[in-house]
Amino acid sequence: MFRTELTIAVSQEKITLKNPILTIGSCFADAMGSRLKNFKFQTLVNPFGTVYNPISLHELLQRSVHKQALPANSFLQRDEVYYNYNLHSSFSSTQKEILTQQVQTTFESILDFLKKTDVLMITYGTAWVYERKDSGEMVNNCHKQPSALFTKRLLNQQEIADSFSRLRSVLEDIRPNLRIILTLSPVRHTKDTLELNSVSKALLRSSCYQLSTEFNNVEYFPAYELLMDDLRDYRFYKSDLLHPSEEAEEYIWTKFSQAYFDEFTREFIKKWVGIRQDLNHRPFHQQSKAHQAFLRSLKSKLMELKDRVNVEEELQIIEKQLSN
Repeated sequence: MFRTELTIAVSQEKITLKNPILTIGSCFADAMGSRLKNFKFQTLVNPFGTVYNPISLHELLQRSVHKQALPANSFLQRDEVYYNYNLHSSFSSTQKEILTQQVQTTFESILDFLKKTDVLMITYGTAWVYERKDSGEMVNNCHKQPSALFTKRLLNQQEIADSFSRLRSVLEDIRPNLRIILTLSPVRHTKDTLELNSVSKALLRSSCYQLSTEFNNVEYFPAYELLMDDLRDYRFYKSDLLHPSEEAEEYIWTKFSQAYFDEFTREFIKKWVGIRQDLNHRPFHQQSKAHQAFLRSLKSKLMELKDRVNVEEELQIIEKQLSN
């Protein structure tokens, strides 16, 4: 053996297609959330855009629950475009009123989803944060403003624990049985230097351990360790040598599936992989008898799943190709 494989304990409480899931945090939350959504899980994926530090993430969720608007002084304008220090740059507009409404609509949709969410997956990215010198407020995104406007510092474990406890208390009021799965992004933040990135990841990992041992409804999934300690090879990274490759993401996804999904859900995923491949098939002769028979067979497979998952979009695609 030339590798140490990480064995993950199988969860006694399974996640099924009927369990709504909210993923939030770093770009790894996008990767996992997108896979869940592609496999027909009821999933809301990173609705705030990427959020790297724990405090900003916790506070955004709390604001959504409390229907609390973002502070007026958190909006800024750069190159005739408005942004907000608390949100990703995907939240932007040339009109402040439009951006404000966009943020409010997002908060409302997140609250609606949280009220029915069974699983909240949080991915922490960094413990390094930036605070505004003019107000002392922590920002989620500096939006390319001059570094002289901010003070950079490292969070401490108690800050993270206290912030998480406040969030958990708020969520418990609207969703008492909510299950929280913590993960740590395996992406290195080289702008902090590799040495200080290690300090940050170690602090976050210790925080995840503390929270998962302190609260019964909180657990940790070792995505970070799967890439760093199990795969630990640069061939499992993208060309930037920082982000996990598609192959690595698939490996982590497989480990997650084995740990959390029941047999029925795993069987559905296998079946759906084949259906997606069929849906992506592009024939040379769409009206040929062979392809029309292929489409009817695919439609039949989808109809068998109609009572379990929403396949209306896929059925519409097939109907457009079928001859009358």
